[in-house]
Amino acid sequence: MRIATVAFIVLVVGACASKPERTGLVTLRGDPVTLEGRGVRVGEVSPDFTVVAKDLADRSIADYRGKVVILSVVPSLDTGVCSTQTMRFNERAASLSDDIEIVTVSMDLPFAQARWCGAHDVGQVETLSDYKYLSFARAYGLRIEENGLLARAVYVLDREGVIRYEEIVPELTREPDYDAALAAVADAT
Repeated sequence: MRIATVAFIVLVVGACASKPERTGLVTLRGDPVTLEGRGVRVGEVSPDFTVVAKDLADRSIADYRGKVVILSVVPSLDTGVCSTQTMRFNERAASLSDDIEIVTVSMDLPFAQARWCGAHDVGQVETLSDYKYLSFARAYGLRIEENGLLARAVYVLDREGVIRYEEIVPELTREPDYDAALAAVADAT
């Protein structure tokens, strides 16, 4: 019995210790943060995820198949850099074709996202919330262990859902490289 108990403890401790996480990729005001999960890689098919739209309907990556997708990931729309990032992509969306979708994902509640979009006249970017399922955070490995928010990142997916571009912004208080993301969109179309 004693051997079985020790084996069980080793298994449980090993499972907890092997929880995938990444360090050294992102800082918040210079302090390192930990991202939970292994993340994704350019060239992989986007993992599926379920997020919540402003109308409280579930959305998944399958809803965007056949379109080139920019996934703009922000910690919270109610912060300066996240607000700027979403407004800049909204402005750029006007010059893109209808087969390109820009989606902003955050942990903000759908009600807060709807309020923010209305207050900032943002209508070209769809906002989606990961508050309910944490499905996007897990699929992309972007949940910040220290505060439960998402790390700032941008991904471009082609029409088949293959990840063609990734930028995990190394400092959360900085904006992403919009031009590089849009160049990746041009390459994916």
